[in-house]
Amino acid sequence: MALKIAIVASGSGTNAQAMFDRIKEGRLDAEVVLVVSNRPGARVLDRARAFGAPVAELDHKAFPDRETFDAALAETIAASGAELVVLAGYMRMLTPAFLHAFAGRVINIHPAILPSFPGVHGGPDAQAWGVKITGCTVHFVDDKMDNGAVIVQAAVPANPGEDIDELMNRIHSFEHRIYPQAIQWFAEGRVRVQDRNVSILPDAGRRQIVPDGHWLVWPPLEEGF
Repeated sequence: MALKIAIVASGSGTNAQAMFDRIKEGRLDAEVVLVVSNRPGARVLDRARAFGAPVAELDHKAFPDRETFDAALAETIAASGAELVVLAGYMRMLTPAFLHAFAGRVINIHPAILPSFPGVHGGPDAQAWGVKITGCTVHFVDDKMDNGAVIVQAAVPANPGEDIDELMNRIHSFEHRIYPQAIQWFAEGRVRVQDRNVSILPDAGRRQIVPDGHWLVWPPLEEGF
């Protein structure tokens, strides 16, 4: 059976779109049982409707505090039957109560190679620091910002003096590959966690690939991603 996922997002939803595309192509064995946004009218909701996924709008400004909002968010997601909560550009910290409700079942993507440059400006912060290599990280979510155990990372070059949009486009192109890949590993039951160490069980029937441009992705992408 397909893995039931709930996507939580605040913005345009390009990573969500990458998941929709992989599902339609038959590469990602997942069912999107809910797309929920804390920002009414967010572009991600239009993308979800076009895909045919159920949507929910929960305006965080309508709740008295973060705990109350997260309780409503958790209730909405639980009612969907989601097995994995996928944050895709969700711009709020989750409370411990929410994370407890979905312990070990909340993942996120961050536009930098963690633990370097956490926070909402990961890409620009890396560029401002003058790094030569940056990238993106799929990780478990815990109660600290961008702190959970790493599932998969991709590296891209950071060129001196380039426009930040050029760098972010390069990062996003790999986000759209490694995030669906990570979800597929969950769908296949191949993700194992020991303390902070995440391993992916091998599949002899899957051919690993070298991504375009020969930049490092680890664990390696598999055919179809």
